[in-house]
Amino acid sequence: MGQKTNPIGNRLGIINGWDSNWYADKNYDEKLLEDVRIRKYLRARLEKASVSKIIIERTLKLITVTIHTARPGIIIGKGGQEVDKLKEELKKITKKEVQLNIFEVKRPELDAMLVADSIAKQIEGRISFRRAAKMSVASSMRMGAEGVKVSIAGRLNG
Repeated sequence: MGQKTNPIGNRLGIINGWDSNWYADKNYDEKLLEDVRIRKYLRARLEKASVSKIIIERTLKLITVTIHTARPGIIIGKGGQEVDKLKEELKKITKKEVQLNIFEVKRPELDAMLVADSIAKQIEGRISFRRAAKMSVASSMRMGAEGVKVSIAGRLNG
């Protein structure tokens, strides 16, 4: 049986950076669990905001959370009210000072996470999986992707 490594692991430090940037001598497990909790909470809370990537950086007293999203307006809200709410909620989870940065993904058709998410939402919305995959591949190629590979599994067509 062959051992496959995650393709992200091959690219770390060369093409892509880490999703968590911090160092810990002690309490490594607590910080890692806290990162997982933050990511899980943000993915659930910002489900409709098309979140592509969440990067967490830590210093001694501050946690900086950078959210890459296709729809920053949903996260920011009117006059930045939603950002303040989100900061307070994250502060309750972590019990530390939290700083939020929000970056817009300019071309969501070229982001693998966002394309996969849109296909999944279309399938959940009872659209034919073949049509959903072909439409997503076509729009990505139109936007200038060099190639697209789509793999769908599970109970499809009944």
